[in-house]
Amino acid sequence: MDCVTFHVNGRKTTVRDVSPTTTLLQYLRGPLHLAGTKEGCAEGDCGACTVVVLDAEAPGGPRWRAVNSCLLLVPLLHGTHVFTVEGLRSGPGDEGLHPVQRALVDALGSQCGYCTPGVVMSMVEACHRTDLDAGWKLDDQMCGNLCRCTGYRPIREATSSIAGLCPDDRLRAALSGKRDAQPSLDYATDGLRGSQRFCIPTDWDTLFDVLERHPSHRFIQGATDLGLDVTKHGRHFDALVSLQGLSELRRLDTNGSRWSVGAGVKLADLEDATDHAVPPLSRMLRFFGSRQIKNSATVGGNLCNASPIGDLAPVFLALDATFVARGRGGERRVAAEHFFTGYRETALQPGEVLARVEFEAPPPTARFASYKVSKRREMDISAVSAALRVHVDDRGTITSACFAFGGMAATPARARAAEAAALGQTWSEQTLEACAAAIGSDFTPLTDHRGSAWYRSTLAANLLRGFYADVADEPMPRLPDRPTGTLLGGPRA
Repeated sequence: MDCVTFHVNGRKTTVRDVSPTTTLLQYLRGPLHLAGTKEGCAEGDCGACTVVVLDAEAPGGPRWRAVNSCLLLVPLLHGTHVFTVEGLRSGPGDEGLHPVQRALVDALGSQCGYCTPGVVMSMVEACHRTDLDAGWKLDDQMCGNLCRCTGYRPIREATSSIAGLCPDDRLRAALSGKRDAQPSLDYATDGLRGSQRFCIPTDWDTLFDVLERHPSHRFIQGATDLGLDVTKHGRHFDALVSLQGLSELRRLDTNGSRWSVGAGVKLADLEDATDHAVPPLSRMLRFFGSRQIKNSATVGGNLCNASPIGDLAPVFLALDATFVARGRGGERRVAAEHFFTGYRETALQPGEVLARVEFEAPPPTARFASYKVSKRREMDISAVSAALRVHVDDRGTITSACFAFGGMAATPARARAAEAAALGQTWSEQTLEACAAAIGSDFTPLTDHRGSAWYRSTLAANLLRGFYADVADEPMPRLPDRPTGTLLGGPRA
């Protein structure tokens, strides 16, 4: 069958007879002997394996994205370009250092050195970004790189010095080079555990043909979750079907207040698009994961994974979004509150994919905020997440309410009793106190290592109480440009 082809540090690489569940990290360090890229956690947390990949479909034109090579499967790179730390040097000797490498040397940002290649490659993306116009964006750019030597201050100083530099380097040349459309792929191998196939269809008819031929398929996009099945559990997949070749899924359109977000839109792009336009979405995405994760993970991947703690789901529930499924027979619309049918189960039928999410942006008068509560601010899984929205008329009466939570049940869900306690009542602390009391009848959460049932129930009630204070000064508060969490502690002067 087809071979996988992509460019590494400017040189074309052809992959044959390699399992499609081989990670890019394994392939770089193995057959290509590019050992500069390190393996640390092998689960996308430490950033030691960071490389940059050219995203030809990015909004506004092609751009380099820092990603975790420990999660990306080799066929996902088909038809694209990858640069590792070895590809940055422009000549022999010290004068051949890339500006990013020179900045890190001058700032004394490298200590034990193990994390340094990954740090450098995250900085390379920053070097070629022109939108790092706020301090929090620099933090966000680098938060996915773990430095156990506590070298963050010089690393941040070095990053600040090269952000947006866009030097005339090999990466800039690759950006301006001629690129073909995403090529299709039908790649198969035979191994000790049986045959495996990896398909990248580039049109809808081919996709549905592939799904019919391989009914046991698994979909794959950014591999930020499925990649863990490979690296941590050694899973074998008979057939993997990537949706990255369907360019329609990358579309993010607005028509007035109406939004249409393709299932293949990367979370980093959704965060950028909604920063001012839909603050509850961008607020949740700030601490969704590292830059590397958000550069790979997609809207559809997060929603269709159907985790009860998937952080996007509560916001789309509170936005009263519509999920559009597409099958061979056409499209089908499903209300967000009916999409999650059970633990890690959705309303998608066999042969269907999630095509896009549609919603109306909330009016400026809506009181609307989202929250993520976890043990660690950066790169952690929620114990409880919430998106809380109310509309209040001119007389101060609550005319509609939606309180959506993750981590409180087997699926993301609305707190119907708490909502009922709000409807028709005056917008006040007393009303939110009644809502907090009512939420106990909405959920019976589980106890696990992220929190006890008592903790989750108490936390959900406290989020409702805090919501009143949080929206007192600003109906849809954005996070400030300073180190913060989604819980801001009351009104701000």
